[in-house]
Amino acid sequence: MKDIVAGMDLHSNNVVIGLMEKDGKRLGSRKIACDIDDVVAYLAPHKDRLKMAAVESTYNWYWLVDGLAERGYPVVLANPAGMAQYDGLKHGDDHSDAFFIADLLRLDILPQGHIYDRDLRPVRDMLRRRMSLVRQRTALMISFKSLYSRTTGAEMPLKKLKDLDVETAQKLYEHPANNLIAGLQLEQIEHLDAAIKRVEKVVLESARELPYYANLSTLPGIGRILGMTITMEVGDIKRFAGPGEFASYCRTVDAGRTSNGKKKGDNNSKCGNKYLSWAFVEAANFARRYDEQCRQWYDRKAAKKGKVLATKALACKMAKAAWYVMARNTSYDAARMFGGAGGEKKTMKP
Repeated sequence: MKDIVAGMDLHSNNVVIGLMEKDGKRLGSRKIACDIDDVVAYLAPHKDRLKMAAVESTYNWYWLVDGLAERGYPVVLANPAGMAQYDGLKHGDDHSDAFFIADLLRLDILPQGHIYDRDLRPVRDMLRRRMSLVRQRTALMISFKSLYSRTTGAEMPLKKLKDLDVETAQKLYEHPANNLIAGLQLEQIEHLDAAIKRVEKVVLESARELPYYANLSTLPGIGRILGMTITMEVGDIKRFAGPGEFASYCRTVDAGRTSNGKKKGDNNSKCGNKYLSWAFVEAANFARRYDEQCRQWYDRKAAKKGKVLATKALACKMAKAAWYVMARNTSYDAARMFGGAGGEKKTMKP
């Protein structure tokens, strides 16, 4: 009996499974509702021969990958950003897509995604939701300041806004409609503040237990929030072979495409982790403000390439430094990063 592999083309309400022998022979395919019991019922007759199943990495892969792993099925995550079928195909559908994944799997050329630790995954996702809460709070603050400017002609300092209570905010205006809006917005801001703090407390407790967090906090520009973000997004630093691969995953490297010395276009600049990209750009901005060596390096780069490219270049440098402190279980070394003696670092961090 020949070994079998399975390719799974996952959608929001169904999954198409294609079964293929190791020699490329197609055994069959089926569209199944997003129910783990139905999926397992289809795979059960082939379990002894099934050597590996590949699930397309869509937004809703958790239930399928975790469910198969719990039931003893070997499973990997297929990275759709690295898979591209021949553009000249005359016909394609979900079944052909499932067989395409299976074909790449049996040939051992399937681009794979990382299956994040199941216990830490909810904590990481909760930290991602924090960003949404922060954006909502920022939008409310901007709206509050805008209302104040329109009705009074003056600017509302952010510090003053943060110190306001609902009763004081409502007394800023004469019209009852403005009073109501100001009070409601401030109530929402206060609720979001409390929610953000609760999220940060839970995530911080988990991040502190991981070995990377303490080492990351020694880097310039990386404080509590950025340290938590990087720690939770990385998961396992061993999945990155070196600092270059990690910097690329953090979207801090150039994604251009050239031929014969001429630019021919841009490659996939969004391939990687957008949360790590944000974290290292933020870290670069704080580092150039509060660390002398980072500021001097940034100023030299900005004079040649401009501020935007200089910030991205510093973010890339910091991503590589972060790989070293995590992979080597060590503290930040300015001499390794800049090739000179390490200077004293200021303590102000985000």
